[in-house]
Amino acid sequence: MSPETLILAALVLPLLIAAGIAVMGWSPNLREGVTFTGAGILFVVIILLTMHVAGGERPELNLGQAAPGLSLAFKLEPLGMLFALVASGLWIVNSFYSVGYMRGNRERNQTRFYICFAIAIFGALGVAMSANLFTLFVFYEVLTLSTFPLVTHKGDAAAKRGGRIYLLTLMGTSIGLLLPAVMWTWVLAGQNLDFVPGGLLAGVDISPAVASALLILFAFGVGKAALMPVHFWLPNAMVAPTPVSALLHAVAVVKAGVFTIMKIAIFIFGTDLLEATPAREFVLWVACFTMVVGSLIAMTKDNLKARLAYSTIAQLSYVVAGAMLADPAGWLGGSLQIAAHAAGKMTLFMCAGAIYVATGLTNISDMRGLGRKMPLVFIAFMIGSMSIIGLPPFAGAWPKYELMQGAIDHGNVYLSLVLIASSLLNIAYLLPIPLLALLPPPGTKEPKPFKRPDGAPMPTVVAPLITATLCIILFFAVGPISKFLSPTVGDRVEYIADGGQP
Repeated sequence: MSPETLILAALVLPLLIAAGIAVMGWSPNLREGVTFTGAGILFVVIILLTMHVAGGERPELNLGQAAPGLSLAFKLEPLGMLFALVASGLWIVNSFYSVGYMRGNRERNQTRFYICFAIAIFGALGVAMSANLFTLFVFYEVLTLSTFPLVTHKGDAAAKRGGRIYLLTLMGTSIGLLLPAVMWTWVLAGQNLDFVPGGLLAGVDISPAVASALLILFAFGVGKAALMPVHFWLPNAMVAPTPVSALLHAVAVVKAGVFTIMKIAIFIFGTDLLEATPAREFVLWVACFTMVVGSLIAMTKDNLKARLAYSTIAQLSYVVAGAMLADPAGWLGGSLQIAAHAAGKMTLFMCAGAIYVATGLTNISDMRGLGRKMPLVFIAFMIGSMSIIGLPPFAGAWPKYELMQGAIDHGNVYLSLVLIASSLLNIAYLLPIPLLALLPPPGTKEPKPFKRPDGAPMPTVVAPLITATLCIILFFAVGPISKFLSPTVGDRVEYIADGGQP
């Protein structure tokens, strides 16, 4: 099968899966069988495409042109394939988890839930494989619209309010800021929006003021990156069922945001123009502010999903900071963070869901000693936490190491200090959760009995153990991953591939 056919298959398969789910909605087992089978086939297709890209190919597919320079086209490169692998691979794990969570919690409208999930993966893969800003913008909006029903899934007042904030913020920023930035780029580049190695605008005569205005429009127009002050949609979206939080708000939606920022930095601005843009430093400061303030707010939250939401806001800014460093170390660190954070934060969200299904508990203060009843869940939570903190031998160590190296190379003392402070804050708001659950102080009351006789359903326990294991695997696989990313991020990868250690 040709690479072009595989690209088309990767786009069509999620839609076929959504249709199959709708047809088989009368039978939960058949419906979920369609999901598993389709997700598995899709992941194989993405792996085959990744092999082509790893071999040096850059497959393309053009589906047509809406106007000069506005074509719906796809072109594969290493960073996009990394995002596609993360989204499609973790969809399988999340689908397995969702069976236990949705049935164990007796959620309504499960067919609609799985349909919207498949369409959201379609949107995420479209973003990952986009050849230009126009295509990326189209699929960015598909992702927003397809996840809105997932955020409002419960249908109560809180879900509707969260959904309104989610939709208005993401649509408002994309139409009010991102779309003008895309149109302005199209004019500046001579009716061209293609992602060009070295930067589409690198050879264009642009004043520092224009470049700065354009960068600010992009930075805040990509609302899914959750830079403050356009972050508030994310904690409000936590009213959604935990599988939604686990995949869409730890993987697909938020990663589409920071992936877009990284693509714009590398393929639209390029190193030289980004370095010469005065607003780059401003966006970097905003990212640092978001890291610290997001972590401080997380420390104040007793609700587990709310704490994880603000943690996500802080962690996403690592990728934005890496993009703004405009050098191989920063770009590699940001790219690795996309995969590492996805595995670590998905683990934490799935653990939160397992706790909720088994006990009905949502507040951290009620979970002391619960690890004696749910040891595997809290061990997985511990591993995910240590990866988010950035401790070896877990995946999150490498992004922080590379970002720190990039900051040192640039002489950015404040970024180095912020990264250290962020790690310390991560320790403060994450580690006490599993430690107090597994090793409660003497005299701690016995936790409340399970609301389900069998505790957490098996899939909700096994799935976070899988992603926790992935956190360890990604740490040791950094060499091959870095070599794969080298054509996009630059020659920094040689150090890691030759045995550099964090």
